[in-house]
Amino acid sequence: MDRRYEWSAEEGDSGQRLDSLLAQLLSDCSRSFLQKLIARGAVCVNGAPLTEKKYRVKEADLLCIELPEPETLCVEPEPLPLEIVYEDDDVAVVNKPKGMVVHPAPGNYTGTMVNALLYHCKSLSSINGVIRPGIVHRIDKDTSGLLMVAKNDIAHRALAQQLAEHSIARMYQAVVFHNIKEDSGTIDAPIGRDPNNRLRMAVTEKNSKPAITHYQVEERFGRFTRITARLETGRTHQIRVHMAHRGHPLLGDAVYGPKKQPAALQGQALHAQLLGFCHPKTGDHMEFTAQPPEEFQKLVQKLRRESGQGEENKQL
Repeated sequence: MDRRYEWSAEEGDSGQRLDSLLAQLLSDCSRSFLQKLIARGAVCVNGAPLTEKKYRVKEADLLCIELPEPETLCVEPEPLPLEIVYEDDDVAVVNKPKGMVVHPAPGNYTGTMVNALLYHCKSLSSINGVIRPGIVHRIDKDTSGLLMVAKNDIAHRALAQQLAEHSIARMYQAVVFHNIKEDSGTIDAPIGRDPNNRLRMAVTEKNSKPAITHYQVEERFGRFTRITARLETGRTHQIRVHMAHRGHPLLGDAVYGPKKQPAALQGQALHAQLLGFCHPKTGDHMEFTAQPPEEFQKLVQKLRRESGQGEENKQL
């Protein structure tokens, strides 16, 4: 992970507090941690250290932040609530709640899914080290839904191989801006670090990797559309970046969409609803589903009412 980030503030960033903007862009870092970095002079604006966290960013400000090297940690087990959908001696499937960070990161050394897994599981794979034991893949802090966890190194390698071969089924529910006219489509566009903003990802040909997302329209609400998105690849922020690239950013996503959102959401309306893979030991195909959280369902119901669709019991 890059430790130094530089970018130029855009028009939509203007007027935001410095600590708030950094917290949006560095979603794995807590706001309190970023405030401490600002106070220590680790954030520069237009080439000079700025220690005022309440500074209001101006368009074209040149911002730079340097993150300290990760601490050597002994991650502690914590008795946190954790919805384990399936578990055996080799693998576990977890329904991660929105707002929970997957693994420890600067400013988030406790309260993560890894802390909870260490408490609930007797063993986890060691391939990704002490910070990410058992973690084969991840989803963003503000994305809810299903994740598979490896409980030993043999299982980890087998699941990682399936990811590399794109044979794992991953289906997401999302609500995006605007009316998507076509009923389905495929976005085949490489993703890499945004050349103009190292804190974000972007569709780019420079230092990028292939990325393919298939989407299907489920409901249209006039100004918004509910879709299912199937990942063929698994790049960082893939659905968020691809849909924004098509002009349909996710509702609630202030990083890749409008800074001012029409709904009071904590992050993007995105839920990992389906996960399918072959068991690393038996080879049997396994498939799991998890309904979107209450916040997501209430949002969809609200959009249905506002668009005149009523309260039909449609499946999400």
